[in-house]
Amino acid sequence: MFENLTDKLQRAFKNLRGQGTLTAENMDEALKEIRLALLEADVNFKVVRDLVDHIREKATGTQVLTALSPAEMVIKVVRDELVETLGKDTAKFKFASQPPTVVLMAGLQGSGKTTTSGKLAGWFKKGGHRPMLVSVDVYRPAAREQLKVVAKAVGAHLYEGENVESNTESVVRLAKEARREAVINGCDVLIVDTAGRLHIDEQLMEEMQSLRSLLNPQEVLFVADAMTGQDAVNSAKEFHDKLTLTGVVLTKMDGDARGGAALSIRAVTGQPIKFLGIGEKYDAIEPFHPDRVVGRILGMGDILSLIEKAEEKLDKKKSEEFAKKALSGDGFSLEDFREQLRQVKKLGSLQSIMGMLPKIGPFAQMQQASSKVDEKQLTRVEAIINSMTAYEREHHEAINGSRRKRIARGSGTSVPEVNNLLRQYAQMRKMFKSMSKPGFARRLGGMKMPGM
Repeated sequence: MFENLTDKLQRAFKNLRGQGTLTAENMDEALKEIRLALLEADVNFKVVRDLVDHIREKATGTQVLTALSPAEMVIKVVRDELVETLGKDTAKFKFASQPPTVVLMAGLQGSGKTTTSGKLAGWFKKGGHRPMLVSVDVYRPAAREQLKVVAKAVGAHLYEGENVESNTESVVRLAKEARREAVINGCDVLIVDTAGRLHIDEQLMEEMQSLRSLLNPQEVLFVADAMTGQDAVNSAKEFHDKLTLTGVVLTKMDGDARGGAALSIRAVTGQPIKFLGIGEKYDAIEPFHPDRVVGRILGMGDILSLIEKAEEKLDKKKSEEFAKKALSGDGFSLEDFREQLRQVKKLGSLQSIMGMLPKIGPFAQMQQASSKVDEKQLTRVEAIINSMTAYEREHHEAINGSRRKRIARGSGTSVPEVNNLLRQYAQMRKMFKSMSKPGFARRLGGMKMPGM
C-alpha cells in the first residue's frame, strides 16, 4: 500500500547519504523531495506542511548537524515525526465495566462497514469474547441479509428483529432490542452495523446521533475506504464533528491505496486508527501499530507483524517436521512441498509478505522478484502436484515422459510447466542437502550473496 511513497522517501535518503556533511542546502533539497513524496501519496497538505516544518526544526538542531552520520540522524527524525503523526502508541480498545460493550460502526455506503463488522466480531471471538451483531440499516434489505451471511461465516450471534420498517423508529427499536438480547444471551460485545449513504446528509447524522444517545457506545468507529484518499479524510472529519468518533478503521489497505488517508486521518480528526482491513477474508484485519506502519513506509520492514502472523496461521509442528526432513540426507518429497505451499498461502499474498521485510540487501532483491510473480502460478503449481499419484509425489524420479503428459492434462497445464516444476523442486532438494552438510554456516559467512 505504501510502495510509491517508500520508493520516493528512499530516494531522498539516498541523496542525503551521499553527502559528507549536512548543510542547509542539501537539507532543503531532501525536505523538498520528502514534501513532494507525501503530497503525491495523497497526504493532506496541512499535515504535510506541519510534518515538514517539524522535521526541519529537529533536523537542523546541533545534535544532528554534529553527528557522525547526519543522514542517519535525519532518517531517525523523519521516523519519529511520522510515528507522532500516526499516534505514537497502539490505540487500546475500550470495554464497558458492565457488559455488553457497544461498538457503533459509522461510515458512508461502500466503505466496507458490514464486512468490517464481521471481521471485528471474529477478532473479538479470538480474544475470548462472545460478540453479537445487529444491522440497523432498515433501508436496504440486502445489507441485513449480508450481515446474516457474515455472522454465520464468523460464528457470531446475530439479532435480526421483527416487523422492521424503513424509518428511524425501527432503527432505535432494533438497537434497544439487540442490547437486551445481548444481555440475555451472555454476549459481552454488541456490534451495531448502521446505515450508510452515498454522501453525508442530515437524516443520516440525526439517526446516528439518536443511536449514540440511546446506546452510549464505548467505541464509535468510522470505517473509511483507504482507496478514496482525501475523501475518506474529509468524511471522517464531518462524522467526528457530529458524533465524536473514538477511532477509525481503514479498509482495502491491501489494494493500490497510496497511504495518504492513513497518514492524514488521525492528524485531521485527532482520533487514532485502531484497525486495518488487509484483505477480503474475514480474518484479514489487524490492530494498527503506528511504529510498525512507519517501518514499512521507510523501507525498514515489519518483522514483528510477520512473526505474529506466522505464529497465528502456520502449523508449527508441520513446519518443524518439514525443516527436519528437508535438512536430512533423504530430503523432502513433493507431498511435503505441496504442504509448505499451502502453509505459505495462509500468510497472504507474496507481495504482502515481502512488504514486511526490510528493503535492504537480498530482501530488496526478493521484493523485486516477488513483484514479477503471478500469484496464480502458485495455484497452478499446486494443481500439478495434485494431479500426481501418491507414489509419484513420494518418488519424483519415477515421473517419466508419459506420466508428465498425464499430469499436464489432469492439471490443465502443459508438459513444459510440469518439467519446470520438477526442475525447481530438484534444485531446492539439492540446496537443502548442501545446507545440511557440516561447515555450511562457515562457508556461507565467506560467500557473497548472488543476485536474484
